[in-house]
Amino acid sequence: MGQIGHARIAMWEGGSLWAVDATPSADRTRTAPHAHHAIQVTIAMGGHFRLVAGNQEMAGDAVAVAADAVHAFEAKGLVALLFIEPESRDGRTIARRLFNGTGLAGVPTTMLGDFAGQVAANFRAPARDATGLATLGRALIGRMTGGVTGDAPDLRVRKMIAAAASKIDGPVSLADVVTAGGLSASRLRHLFVEQTGLPFRTYLLWLRLMRGVEAMIAGATLTQAAHDAGFADSAHFSRTFKRMFGVVPVSLRLF
Repeated sequence: MGQIGHARIAMWEGGSLWAVDATPSADRTRTAPHAHHAIQVTIAMGGHFRLVAGNQEMAGDAVAVAADAVHAFEAKGLVALLFIEPESRDGRTIARRLFNGTGLAGVPTTMLGDFAGQVAANFRAPARDATGLATLGRALIGRMTGGVTGDAPDLRVRKMIAAAASKIDGPVSLADVVTAGGLSASRLRHLFVEQTGLPFRTYLLWLRLMRGVEAMIAGATLTQAAHDAGFADSAHFSRTFKRMFGVVPVSLRLF
């Protein structure tokens, strides 16, 4: 796959904001069907997009995708993708407010404010301003929660996630975080799926992928990013990226 767009990405604990301009040389950017462990809010910023999840199809100013929902994405022009960790208090609040057993949900424009214009200005600025981009993303999350502080996952699961994140640059298994969870491996395995909707091993892949994206933003090569995140090689990193985002990492030019 050739280059499909230019992107600026800001990441913070609990979320990330991607400003993406679908390359003018392509008719439009299309992804393969994919699923990632984050709530995705897609916002048009002068461009336009379409999302398909199962028998649902939506377009408009802003559309949210539920975490782990298989979907395909088509866009042309400038769009923003806000990713929110579903285990965070904000993520759990937003999921309850937006989704009712569906993969896609419209986001009321009253929540957006001047988000699209501000992110577009950040994207077009000569110098990269990741701090400003992160501030805009956090502010939108705050408007989407309405100031409501949601609940958190079971403390034992939160400890497992923290322990896994601290070891993610090397081999990690359920056995490595059993002590943090305080239960038997079998019980922890079931509790983790119950609280997150994912097997622990699949969640680890998501953590590794996010670590690899952070490395790419910092200027690492694909191979360096893969190794920094604990992948065996760049091919494994690229396959995981495509499975979770529908495109390969080299198709986005970060600047």
